[in-house]
Amino acid sequence: MNKEVPWLALFCVHENLLEAQLASQLIASMPPGSDGQAFAQAALAKGHITDRATLNGLVAKAKIVASSGADAPALPVPAPRAAAPLPASLSEIDFSRVDMLSDLELKAFMTNLLQTAQASGASDLHISAGTPPYIRRIRALQYLDTTPLSAEQAHKLNTCLLSAAHQQVFAARNDFDYAFAMEGGRRIRANVMQHKQGTKGTYRIVPERLRSLAELGFPNPAVIQKLLSYHNGLILVTGPVGSGKTTTLNSLINEINKTRDDHIITVEDPIEFLHTSQGCNITQRQVGQHTATFGSALRSALREDPDIIVIGELRDLATIEMAISASETGHLVIGTMHTSDATTTLNRLLDAFPPSQQPQIRAMVAQSLRGVICQRLLPGRDNGLVLACEILINNTAVSAMVRDAKTQGIPSVIETNRREGMITMDNAVLALWQEKKISDQTASDNIINRLVRQQIPGAR
Repeated sequence: MNKEVPWLALFCVHENLLEAQLASQLIASMPPGSDGQAFAQAALAKGHITDRATLNGLVAKAKIVASSGADAPALPVPAPRAAAPLPASLSEIDFSRVDMLSDLELKAFMTNLLQTAQASGASDLHISAGTPPYIRRIRALQYLDTTPLSAEQAHKLNTCLLSAAHQQVFAARNDFDYAFAMEGGRRIRANVMQHKQGTKGTYRIVPERLRSLAELGFPNPAVIQKLLSYHNGLILVTGPVGSGKTTTLNSLINEINKTRDDHIITVEDPIEFLHTSQGCNITQRQVGQHTATFGSALRSALREDPDIIVIGELRDLATIEMAISASETGHLVIGTMHTSDATTTLNRLLDAFPPSQQPQIRAMVAQSLRGVICQRLLPGRDNGLVLACEILINNTAVSAMVRDAKTQGIPSVIETNRREGMITMDNAVLALWQEKKISDQTASDNIINRLVRQQIPGAR
């Protein structure tokens, strides 16, 4: 591989444009002969880097250094975070019994496993052929056994909770999403799929109750509550996978349900929280069960007299286009996206459209956008998780930047409008560190701006 690539990766890590692990993965994915420019384009296309100006400067720097023939040093490897000890209740589960269990006993085994995982504080349970079963707890992976599951064991465990109809769907598609409630009402969001070694199931344990915005860790709930008071417009809840977007989304629904008297339609895949109508009338629809796609559900929703439309994920052009149109025609639309900050969110939203539609869509979003809530879950000092959030509120400056395709200036707008309740992710992380909720290392790893990061002792 061209020497520009490892040099550019190293410079990106030093400038905090990329994490070392992500940079290594990106290098491994590059085809033979790739140069620094190809690496940069891949990082931009995947949404790993958004600061084009800095990246272009690093590409030129990498080309100069690589031309000397020097090899780049190895990427820095962060020290692993010590995981909390595995609870005895989980370590005592005997997976060797699986081969001998009947169908009813398998269901009881899986139910007990999920309940035990939930009681231990796990957020996810993974059952996969070819690897020992494991959980995710406080963002770290913990294995429940030392022996990999066989293909037959994994298939039995992952299909025993499926109905006969769902088993047929899974057999036909090799991939299936569903949700169910355990005894006591605790809900589980599950995905089962086939991979090269057999069947894999991932079980997300839905929080037991809906928490308020303050309980979730939002530092200024009043700012978000003001966004929810609008009767039209677009609100986006964003963040990486596992950042708690769905929990926040349902807390927003709950907040509206308690404070307004409207008709809410939700489109989800799958339904995680079951809402009981309070001040509002709530209609919940699940993709695949109650409607074919997010797009078809949105088209239908516009004919069902909604005041508020909640979209589990803005994942394709048709859904995004209808969401923006609905937000302009008298509906408050709330949706989620897998993006890391407000600038990336707006770029991803707008870049989904072909160039010929860009001016019109930019004008529509500039007018209809209410705000962006971008969140991240960080390991806390007490072995729990804490919420860091970036908040963008649309104002005259933001609207102009969206309309004129100058979204690179949005971080500066957020920084200069703190009194309106805006906050950058860097400052949110810094505030958590100042409150002693996260460690020096966690703060340093999650702050990009060098001037902000320099306030952390020992930060590069």
